[in-house]
Amino acid sequence: MRTLNRYILAELSKVFLLSLTALTGMMMIVGVVREAVDQGLPPGQLVRLIPYILPDALRIAVPVTLLLATTRVYSRMSGSNEVVAIKSLGIFPMAILWPTLILATLLSLGTVVLNDVAVSWGRSGVQRVVLEAVEEIAYGMLRAKRRYSGPDFDINVARVEGRRLIHPTLTLEARGNTPAITFTAEQAELRSDREENLLKIILWNGEVEVEGGISGHFPDVQQHEIPLRNASQAESASKPPSWLPLRVIPGEIARQRLEIERYEQELAARAAYQMLSGDFDDLVSREWDSRHRELAEKRSRLARLATEPYRRWSAGFSCLCFVFVGAPMAIWLRNREFLTSFFLCFAPILVVYYPALMYTVDASKGGRFPPVAVWAGNVILLVWGAYLLRKVFRY
Repeated sequence: MRTLNRYILAELSKVFLLSLTALTGMMMIVGVVREAVDQGLPPGQLVRLIPYILPDALRIAVPVTLLLATTRVYSRMSGSNEVVAIKSLGIFPMAILWPTLILATLLSLGTVVLNDVAVSWGRSGVQRVVLEAVEEIAYGMLRAKRRYSGPDFDINVARVEGRRLIHPTLTLEARGNTPAITFTAEQAELRSDREENLLKIILWNGEVEVEGGISGHFPDVQQHEIPLRNASQAESASKPPSWLPLRVIPGEIARQRLEIERYEQELAARAAYQMLSGDFDDLVSREWDSRHRELAEKRSRLARLATEPYRRWSAGFSCLCFVFVGAPMAIWLRNREFLTSFFLCFAPILVVYYPALMYTVDASKGGRFPPVAVWAGNVILLVWGAYLLRKVFRY
């Protein structure tokens, strides 16, 4: 029996590692190209993205390649009547499935870790690469399109000569009580200060116009500093729940609940004061609509925080669920062409499991379903696998 188990594991490992390498390589290329196009990264920065994109590629590739390896091994064994021979010797079919299920369980735990690393360390790393390359990105965009913008500013130039921006126009968007400001100059230069995390825009001999009709002229040098996070087209500084490591999510949930409780108490106290003072007009004012929206946003963040651990664990254990379906189906079909077995397994997974996962995750983040609902897709696969196992055991 040990010889049989070693044989199955050896065959499974060979196919799995080969297909994992090929699929991960393809996904890495796609991921690097996508980030390069989205963020406008120069070629010299692309290599730095590889370590950060690798966990994201692996977490997607591992379940699919494990299913491919499983159907390859068990299709060949069943098509060659090896499973029939094992049954004739009085060996229960589950004996040849245990090694694969144990391996799938271990890989599922590893995929949970990959999910955690990919969305926390990986995405933060990609953002860090983009922030450190913001000067090169800006110059590249200005040379190609004569324009570069961030969340709070916009730069337009006539042309770029080396590091000099010729006839630039810098527009700073209005923020709160600060009006919009427009600078026009003969020349300008961009300098990235990584120690202070600033992008410095240095302008020579120009004019400044403040929204509202105020204008002036500066004959010398005018320097404006923008935080690198605001100067980049990368993600915002505030991290969504999907970017947080699993270890910090429980603490974030506790803090968010406390924040909601305090805000609700504040709203209740304010409403009670307005009712007692007879200020009923304010109770139906737009200000209260804004407060209700803010409360809804806080509750939405709490729902997303609560859903995230369930999402990562359920996505990680898709490895085990895929194998639980793939192995018995490959044996039951008794087809040497493993691609037929693979597509017959993967097509329903693609049509049922992934849509169920996306729908339940979206509903759970929206507060319509409890977070545990994200396991619905896994449960469907387990029920399907149990049905197939019953067929294998009986026939």
